[in-house]
Amino acid sequence: MSSLVLISGPNDAGPGEREQMMQRAQRELSRRSVDEITRIDVPAKGVATGDEPGTGSLRGAVDGVVPALQSGSLFGGTTGVLIVDAQWLLKAEAEVIAELVETLEGGQVVAVFVAAGAVTAPLGKALKAKAEVVTISKIRERDASDWLGSAAKTRGVKLVGDAPTALLQRFGTDLASMGQALDQLAASNEEITGDVIRARFRNRPDEPMWHYADAVSDGKTGDALRRLADFLQHGHPLQILGFLEGDLRRRAMASAAPDIETFATWIGSRADAYPVKKAWRHRTQTKASDLHRALDALSRADLTMKSAPEVTHRLTMERLTVALCRWYGGSRSGR
Repeated sequence: MSSLVLISGPNDAGPGEREQMMQRAQRELSRRSVDEITRIDVPAKGVATGDEPGTGSLRGAVDGVVPALQSGSLFGGTTGVLIVDAQWLLKAEAEVIAELVETLEGGQVVAVFVAAGAVTAPLGKALKAKAEVVTISKIRERDASDWLGSAAKTRGVKLVGDAPTALLQRFGTDLASMGQALDQLAASNEEITGDVIRARFRNRPDEPMWHYADAVSDGKTGDALRRLADFLQHGHPLQILGFLEGDLRRRAMASAAPDIETFATWIGSRADAYPVKKAWRHRTQTKASDLHRALDALSRADLTMKSAPEVTHRLTMERLTVALCRWYGGSRSGR
């Protein structure tokens, strides 16, 4: 079994394809019995993340891949390195990593690359030659229909009448969001009709911004990215950006306030209000230096939203989400 795996998806991978790519990546790591995983999220080319600078030819967000690929487990097991969005690696970064992967076969490190599209040379060439390649195809309407029947049965959801059609009309090929909808429907333990689908998911699944914020605060990168993808199906990135700016303001003020009563006064609320108590509980979770990094990252993201092409907006929010999960969640592991 190869120590190198390339999960190759389509150039225009949407939430459904990305979900399948990440699930397959986790499956490949599990098959190889890795003890611990280091995740590296590669920033999009030209998209600012507010991350610290890297060393040599590597950007800060990618810098950790070098020690991760060179270091085995301290306990004699196998370690895993998950490199997400490998298609965004710069040429200099691809050259460095290509040299490192040449030494992985038979070692204590397993590297799984997830890429939507081609990986920059020479790394792309090295992976095609040495890695086990898993191809994730573009999801079509027929694929989504087949997946829906199996997914509903697995969850015990009874879809009757035009319910399958209503779900497909609502979510299309976005299997990630459709799966979340089925999870919600499974709790009802009753037959689901098309009218139920249309009434319950008129706009989008019930994934409000505070659920996204909770995932970010807990450092749950995967959960936060899934909730971001769901929101962006119908919401605008600037809505979440505005929410994050308000959240950062509350965090900073809570960190500086001498007591909860003063903090509540500063933000014009009551000390017994739930948002006030929640922000106060988390005041020691994030270091001042990380709050500064978050402010810089939000400013850069705001500039990108207002000046860069729209095609970069989603990628900007994904990179921002990953960074905030690391800073707010109290861990640099990129969970």
